[in-house]
Amino acid sequence: MDSLLTALPTALDRLRTVVGSIPSTRKVTRHWDVGDTLAHVASIAAMDVALLAGRPLDPLVPGLDELVAGSTVDQVKDVNVKVLAHLRERDPAVLLGRLTEDLDELLRMARGADPRTVFPWLGGADLPLDGLLAHLLNEINVHGWDIATAAGRPWHLPAADAAAFFDVFFTGLVASGYGKLLDHDGPPHPGKVVVTFRGSAVRPFTLVLERGRVHLTEVVERPDVRLTYDPVTLDLMLFGRVSRVRAALTGKVRVGGRRPWLLPPFLRTVRLPS
Repeated sequence: MDSLLTALPTALDRLRTVVGSIPSTRKVTRHWDVGDTLAHVASIAAMDVALLAGRPLDPLVPGLDELVAGSTVDQVKDVNVKVLAHLRERDPAVLLGRLTEDLDELLRMARGADPRTVFPWLGGADLPLDGLLAHLLNEINVHGWDIATAAGRPWHLPAADAAAFFDVFFTGLVASGYGKLLDHDGPPHPGKVVVTFRGSAVRPFTLVLERGRVHLTEVVERPDVRLTYDPVTLDLMLFGRVSRVRAALTGKVRVGGRRPWLLPPFLRTVRLPS
């Protein structure tokens, strides 16, 4: 966990640098400008502080506790809409100040704590402390990438930061219990799909999708699907920032295995908000 405690303030410094003098109204994504994007990241840090302190989320945004507990991945956008509608501040300097204060508090509480301590999270999931930190690190990096791209500025996403999203956050979430987070409409995929992930700078891991539920298992050498990947590219691809075609053409995400055609139905369950 020490690497996360170092990577988080470093990522925030990168974010602070790239925001610089960019107007808060500069469009960053289809729906958000710079101010909206920073408000979103700051709200996540504020929620994380509340979770670690054992405080309810409703004082931040009325009704947030119930909304967060009942949300699936596909409903995260509804959570974001409610939070951003309530938190009206859009001044980048103010938001970066709040983010800095909350990150300092978060790191203070995390130092010396057991990284495997679990906290209630989205969709009734249980997320370990180190996974919570890795998730916030990824939010800073992905949305920093958004802002930098919109402004025509470079953004450095370290491979170790992206690797932590898979090696710490995602595997920790699945192992601890993800609740209803990955629930979706429609019948589950019939049969069993075994997918082994092999990324540079990431420990290999295997996920099994069976009867609509996903669990970790021992690494399988001959899985249905083998996903070999560069962590930065796969991270940005899963969040919709890099197309699957581009990821494949660059060779930074490669699909193999005995039955590679089972990857699409697997990804209909194991998905991320984009």
